[in-house]
Amino acid sequence: MAAIDETVAFPTLTPEQLDLLRPYGVVREVADGEILFEYGDVGYDFFVVLSGQIDIFENSEGTPRLLASHTAGRFLGEVSIFTGQSVFLTGRVRTAGHVLQITPGQLRHIVAEIPQLSDIIVNAFLMRRLIIMEDASAGMRIIGSRYSRDTQRLREFAARNRLPHVWVDLEQDAAAELLLSELQVRPDETPVVVWQGRRVLRNPTNAELIGELGLPVNVPHDEIFDLLVVGAGPAGLAAAVYGASEGLKTISLDAVAVGGQAGTSSKIENYLGFPAGLSGSDLAGRAVLQAQKFGARIFTPSEAIRLDCEGNYYIVETSNGDRIAARAIIIASGAQYRKLSVPRLEEFEGTGVFYAATENEARLCENQDVIVVGGGNSAGQAAMFLSGRARAVYIMIRGADLNRTMSRYLIDRIAQTQNIQVLTHTEIRELLGEGRLTGVMAQHNQTGELIEVPAQAVFAFIGASPHTEWLRDMMVLDEHGFIPTGDSLPLDALNPEDWTDVGRRPMLFETSLPGIFAVGDVRSGSVKRVASAVGEGSMAVRFVHEYLGLGTQ
Repeated sequence: MAAIDETVAFPTLTPEQLDLLRPYGVVREVADGEILFEYGDVGYDFFVVLSGQIDIFENSEGTPRLLASHTAGRFLGEVSIFTGQSVFLTGRVRTAGHVLQITPGQLRHIVAEIPQLSDIIVNAFLMRRLIIMEDASAGMRIIGSRYSRDTQRLREFAARNRLPHVWVDLEQDAAAELLLSELQVRPDETPVVVWQGRRVLRNPTNAELIGELGLPVNVPHDEIFDLLVVGAGPAGLAAAVYGASEGLKTISLDAVAVGGQAGTSSKIENYLGFPAGLSGSDLAGRAVLQAQKFGARIFTPSEAIRLDCEGNYYIVETSNGDRIAARAIIIASGAQYRKLSVPRLEEFEGTGVFYAATENEARLCENQDVIVVGGGNSAGQAAMFLSGRARAVYIMIRGADLNRTMSRYLIDRIAQTQNIQVLTHTEIRELLGEGRLTGVMAQHNQTGELIEVPAQAVFAFIGASPHTEWLRDMMVLDEHGFIPTGDSLPLDALNPEDWTDVGRRPMLFETSLPGIFAVGDVRSGSVKRVASAVGEGSMAVRFVHEYLGLGTQ
């Protein structure tokens, strides 16, 4: 996660920069004690302090706690202005004065059209959200056991959607039982989410949690979009950014959270322009804000479950019951890691077996032994990240070495890290433990020797299968379920009724259905790298313009 820089988080605008803002807002007087926005509010305006002083408080526990004070030249707000999330902070006038009040719609126009202000505002918003995320008491509270799948589900969902939260572990926090008693919650009703210091949600679904935070769960049924992007990983987010910035009415869906599999990466070090690396979460957070500032609408969790065609529009039905009409679609639904083929897997998934290595999982592995299964870059990045917390990290691979599947820079770092050991020609045969994982029984696939490896967590990165189940009856898929596009589509696979009127072959990234494109990991033959996914997502928008007859921009 990026380091906090308060000079970026709390800039003071120059008189010239203030003059650029004035035409977009209304100057008004504010009185001592006036509340401009309050913890739990849904939606608020952007305020620039012209005179006086305004304090920002965090009060999730019921007692206001001062976080920042803004005087002339400073501005209020953070990411939630763009996302529409409920407000996590309170803004109260300490000293009467004047403010410039700007609506979220006008603010989007400012950050899209005035480069002198865009970087300042966007970077400040991102840094302020990081400050809230790292605050030990800010946001909502998730109370539950580390051995509960639903606890891990809620923590992962909150982390991947960058929702400020605090986890109270029933297994290790001595005050947890007292807190449950005060909230009149029985242990069998956990995990619970405490929101606004008083609202208790007993084991909510992801959709229920999002709804409680004020974000829209359902898409208005009377709208028709130019572009629907299915999936919000790097490819999907790039498509949403370019689609919205080039004037297309754009909507994006994701079944779980923004960022896709890249969003679970602890550190991406080979992405162009970031020599120090950045986390998948930071990349996703920046991309979402970028897309939203151009007007793209992003809905999570919202899973595409069916594709239809009605007249001139494609219709995507979602798990939320929505039917979304669009003139063109970009499918960027990605792929999911394959599961280990071992008995009792479901018993330990989410509590001892994981498919991502983020800060959430790393906290569970403090001073413990862990196993990373797989020899690709994702496995290498996970092993390096976990080595900073775990006592020992074992990388298990079926082959003789890492050279064929992992980047050289990762192999060298792993070799130099004392608490990482690579176990070659080794496969897990059995998971050990009752109630919680204590180790695995592994086998050397050449000698047949069985060895017991102590471990409290197993991280599986063993290849992926595409999210295309909802498309099987509608478009051509390859033998592995990935989507072939462009010239890789055989002529005899194309339905003449679909392509006769079009009068051409499928364009690059176009599927067997005209106007539907596939990019990123879900596309057959794609390069499984973040940079290539971003490139495909942005390039596909050009072909959407051609399909819609809008030309290129």
